[in-house]
Order: sequence, then structure tokens, then C-alpha cells
Amino acid sequence: MLKGKSIFLRPVEPSDATKLMLWENNPAHWKVTDTEVPFSMHGILQLIEQQQHIRSTGQLRLMICLNGTEEPVGAIDLYDVDFRNGNAAVGILIGDHLHKQKGYASESLGLMVDYARDFLALHNLYCSIQADNTESIHLFSKCGFDKVGVRKEWFLYKGQRIDEINFQLCLKEK
Repeated sequence: MLKGKSIFLRPVEPSDATKLMLWENNPAHWKVTDTEVPFSMHGILQLIEQQQHIRSTGQLRLMICLNGTEEPVGAIDLYDVDFRNGNAAVGILIGDHLHKQKGYASESLGLMVDYARDFLALHNLYCSIQADNTESIHLFSKCGFDKVGVRKEWFLYKGQRIDEINFQLCLKEK
């Protein structure tokens, strides 16, 4: 368990499957999670199992939980982990608007940065954000990630082309 001031990160448990299914199957999240079809409970349970073995699957999902109540409010992922080169993508989701704008995402990202550097010995974290996702752009900028590029008109959403902004954090400099 990784503990911060307001939240802690813990591995996903099978008992989290219903909450994860609700978050993953919320069409409001599909644009940023690149989901096109709903997940089944079986699919969610398979993902939970896979994401417990980062060295073999290249993926890790941790639940973001509130200190005190232990209520899960979101999830943070490392994916496309490349241990040979020391790189991984990072993504974060706060599941409900009720829990947004409270600092949980930045605190979670800080804990994940420390974990990736200190325990996984990674060298770089990166993320790709749709240009109209100003909340995520602000989050990753605030947490020390540098904008390293733009892919023009990379995403197509409801007939509109959206740029992709790429961010990177060199963990050895932090």
C-alpha cells in the first residue's frame, strides 16, 4: 500500500469489480479511455487478474482510496511498461465528479511517480492527452511532466479531429 496525506493506493481486489465495471462502462469516460464497447464482468475480472502481474503483462492498476473511509474513488494505471528501457505510460481516472477537484489525482500521481522510480526502477513516465482535456493537461503539468510533442488531428471523436498532447517525466531528474 502506498499512503499519502488524503489517499492511499492499493492493489485492485476482485471485490472492486463492480465499481470498476461502472467506471469503465460509463460512456462519459469512453472518450479518454478509448473504449468503444462495454466491458462484461468476466472481462473486468480478467483485467484485475492480469494487472496484478506487472512484470509479465506490462500493466499495473492501483485503486485510489480515501484515508479513513477506505472508499475507492478512482484508479491509476501503469501500462505499456518496458522494463528493458525503463519506460511506462501512466493514466488516471477519478470515477465520480463528486471526488474531482480535491487533489486526489495529483496526490495519486505523486505516489505513483515515487513508486515507479524507487521500486520499479523506471526512468521515464509518459502520457498522451487529448488537447481538449484541460483538466488532465493541468494535472500532468502541475505534477512536473513536460510537454514533449503534439500529434495533430490524432483522435476522431463525433466527427471532430482532436490533437494529442504528449507529456513525459524523466524520473531521475525528480
